[in-house]
Amino acid sequence: MSEEIIGHGTWYDKTAATLVKRERKLGRSLDMLRTEMGIGISGIPHIGHIGDSSRSYAVTLALRAQGYNSELIAFADDKDGLRKVPVGLPESLNKYLGFPVRDIPDPFKCHDNFAEHMIRLFLEALEACGIEYRLVSAYESYGKGIFNNEIETILANAKCVGELIKETIGQEKFEEKLPYFAVCSNCGRIYTTTAYEYIPKEKKVLYRCEGMEVKGQWFKGCGHEGEADYTKGEGKLVWKVEFAARWKALDIRFEPYGKDIADSVKINDRICREILNFEPPMHAQYEMFLDKSGKKISKSAGNVFTPQVWFRYGSPQSLLLLMLKRFVGTRSVSVTDIPKYMNELDELEDIYFGRKQIPDQRELTKLKGLYEYVWVSKPPKTPSVHVPYNLLVFLAKVAPKGSEKDYIAQKLREYGYVKDGLPKDFEPRIQYAYNWIRDFEEITETAIELGQKEINAIKQLIQTLEKTDDENQIQAAIFTTARENDIKPAHFFKTLYTILIGAPQGPRLGPYIISMGKQNVIQALNRAVQR
Repeated sequence: MSEEIIGHGTWYDKTAATLVKRERKLGRSLDMLRTEMGIGISGIPHIGHIGDSSRSYAVTLALRAQGYNSELIAFADDKDGLRKVPVGLPESLNKYLGFPVRDIPDPFKCHDNFAEHMIRLFLEALEACGIEYRLVSAYESYGKGIFNNEIETILANAKCVGELIKETIGQEKFEEKLPYFAVCSNCGRIYTTTAYEYIPKEKKVLYRCEGMEVKGQWFKGCGHEGEADYTKGEGKLVWKVEFAARWKALDIRFEPYGKDIADSVKINDRICREILNFEPPMHAQYEMFLDKSGKKISKSAGNVFTPQVWFRYGSPQSLLLLMLKRFVGTRSVSVTDIPKYMNELDELEDIYFGRKQIPDQRELTKLKGLYEYVWVSKPPKTPSVHVPYNLLVFLAKVAPKGSEKDYIAQKLREYGYVKDGLPKDFEPRIQYAYNWIRDFEEITETAIELGQKEINAIKQLIQTLEKTDDENQIQAAIFTTARENDIKPAHFFKTLYTILIGAPQGPRLGPYIISMGKQNVIQALNRAVQR
């Protein structure tokens, strides 16, 4: 007997159903099932942060599809301290190391403070993707006393908390000090203070600003001794317990997390259960995005790949496709992957609207569900015009200046992609192609695995291209070259189309190669065989 298809058949639908079963078993209310994602704002937000938010939001959408109320909480860590100056930001920020990011001036001078600038960048990306959220600021939450009950419970049980931290992750320092960072009232830094005594009646902690090592860097204290009123937001909980506090205070039921903070999640789960008497949210662990060199994409390391960069060359839906098509596993990603995801989004749309048949019903349901989620459950009512990304880039590159759109429309009519003029919703695609050509002089061919026969045939075809400008001779040479290298012509054409335009078929190749600029094509084919 086949397994029942849940909701839209995706991982997110199964996760939502599992979450509901878990909450029922715990006996908790199902009136509102909140998901959460954290906004790390000590640097410029990168596409990995979109992964965190889009996955949480997809679970929210799946819960709604199954008849439950759900909302995504976007928790901004704007009381966090600045640990280092991210590459690319002004060195003048060095004097603010250790300060809460909300208390640091905006180096770009367009927002009230550093934190607001970074939060706004991230929220703009969420809004471009259609992700709905409720923003919760750490700075404001501490100031309004939202975490007061949790802070009191944690501080009252500080000895037990310290023992749990040591037992779980081997860190001993919280056996000697409180798991709370006061903001020094003298120098304004947060990571230089050591909280050593809790005074319950006064709702305060006593601290010394004596300095601290953070990730191998020493933050010098000013020597001041003072007291901090936690009900007025004069400090914050340390990460080892703060997740737990906000999970309980905000009633969070689901939050995914990256592999790099697995230890923090592990200890916070224990603090949540054993100290705060609240079952922590259901989790799902994912791995990091890497750049093509294999390094983790990071806002501090200088290899920041931002959502705004993606939106210059590709649609928000193509970015969500990258995020949602697979949950587990490390992935390497770069700007050069954008054409692939734009083409893949078109293929997914063809499946959704029945233009491409998928015989397996379970797979069809899952792919249609994925399409729904990359459109945040608001898919278009009709399919768009699909033109392979590289084809548009070629056209944008060779189009006569001053009449680019007319030229592109004419060529797309000749190639059979449109019957009349270009629809309005096609204009962003043309702009993506223009941006690509402006920023990258060469067209990025699609990388595919080539056998030796195919390599030989492409090299032979390049020699032919160098000798003739006749489109009919080029068309005939493709057939001849395929046969001479013992390759079926249909397969060779598919290989050339895939390399040149990222799709298995396209316009008649002979005229296309001439229209696109023979040298452009030769360069792309040369790069393909040299990989």
